[in-house]
Amino acid sequence: MKFYISTGFMDTGEILEIAKAADELGYDGLGIPDHVVNFAELQTPYPYSDSGDRRWEPFTDWADPWVLIGSLAQLTTRLRFVTTVYVAALRDPYSAAKSIGTAAYLSQGRVELGLGVGWCREEFELLGAQFSRRGKRSDEMVELMRELWAPGWTEFHGEFYQTPKLEMSPPAPHIPVLVGGRTEHALRRAAAHDGWIGDLLPMAEALTIAARLRALRAEAGKAMDDFTILAPLNDAFTPDQYARAEEGGITHILTMPWMFYSGPNAGTDEKIKGLERFRGDMGLVGS
Repeated sequence: MKFYISTGFMDTGEILEIAKAADELGYDGLGIPDHVVNFAELQTPYPYSDSGDRRWEPFTDWADPWVLIGSLAQLTTRLRFVTTVYVAALRDPYSAAKSIGTAAYLSQGRVELGLGVGWCREEFELLGAQFSRRGKRSDEMVELMRELWAPGWTEFHGEFYQTPKLEMSPPAPHIPVLVGGRTEHALRRAAAHDGWIGDLLPMAEALTIAARLRALRAEAGKAMDDFTILAPLNDAFTPDQYARAEEGGITHILTMPWMFYSGPNAGTDEKIKGLERFRGDMGLVGS
C-alpha cells in the first residue's frame, strides 16, 4: 500500500512545507486538485455532495497544478505528484501537453496525470471550451498528448484535433494516466489507461469499484500489474482496515493524516506532526 497526501483546500504556501515534510518522512506522493476559477453562483450542482453544494469556501486557493509541481519538484527528491483531478478538456491539448510535460521533465518522471472530464458547465463556457462530448475530447487529448511527449516528429489527425507535422521539446518522461469518476464510462476509461482515482468514498464502494476495474481489465486482456487504484477512504483509519483495502485491490490511499489527530483546523505545524504520528501508527517506511 502506498500513501499519498491530499493538498485539497490548502493555502499554496503551506503545500510547500507539507511536501517537504512528506518527502522526508517517506510518504509516496502528493495529490493536487485543479480548478481555474471559483464562481460566486453556479447553476451546475456539485456532483460529490448530497446537497449539490461545493465543499470549499470562497477564496480557497486553487494553484495551477503544473506550476506548483514544477516548484515542488525542486524541494523534494522522491515524492510523486498526481492531479486529483486535472480537467484537460478545459484547455487545448498543446498547451496542456507543454505544461504537463515540462512538470514531468523538471520532476524527473515523478508526475502522474490524474484526469477528469469535468462537471462545471460554467467553467467550460468561461474558458471557451465545449462542455458536450468532453469525455470523447479527453480521450483524444490523451492520445495526442502521449504522441507530443514522445521524442521526434508528431503528426495527428483525429476527430477533434488536426495536427500538422511538428515537435514538442524537451520530450517528457513516461507519464501514467489515471482517470477519475464513478460512472461506467469513467471506469472503462480508467481501465484503458494506467489507473483510477476516487473521490471521498467508503471502503465497500471502493472495493466494488476495484472489482469492476479488474473485470474490465480482464475483458481487455490486460493485467493489473502496475495498475493504480487510488482511493480517499472515509471509513478507514487503522492498519487492519488498510490491509483489508489492499487485499481488495486498492493500491494507493489518498489521505490527510492530521484530520485523525487535530481535525480540519490544524495549523501547518500540527499537520506535520500528524504526518509524523500517522507514519508511526501505520508503520510506514520509505518505498
